[in-house]
Amino acid sequence: MPTVKLKNTITLALSVRDRHVSAQWYEKHLGFETLYHADEAGWSEMQTKTDGVTLGLGEQAEAAPGNMVPVFGIDDIETARSALEQEGVRFDGPTETIEGMVSTATFYDPDENALMLAQDLT
Repeated sequence: MPTVKLKNTITLALSVRDRHVSAQWYEKHLGFETLYHADEAGWSEMQTKTDGVTLGLGEQAEAAPGNMVPVFGIDDIETARSALEQEGVRFDGPTETIEGMVSTATFYDPDENALMLAQDLT
């Protein structure tokens, strides 16, 4: 039995230099739909052609090509994080919250691949 119960959603988070330019590119070339731009958070989200899978664009001064982080939707991030930590899973710092938007926590698999839990607060 798994330690945490994930929702049926996943966001693939990419580091980009300009979210608006990148969103236009994904709309034009792959037919994705922009769901929203959260300029105060430096984040944009797009609906892919796959149900339950979104593409998140995180704006960075320097993009990190090849750096994609799967973000797993969760109903209760604190309970899930606690359960994983009790099993020795390593997290990268505290849970981060953007009030009224999302709480996220980055953790690592045995090969140091970054993964993230996200609780929707909207």
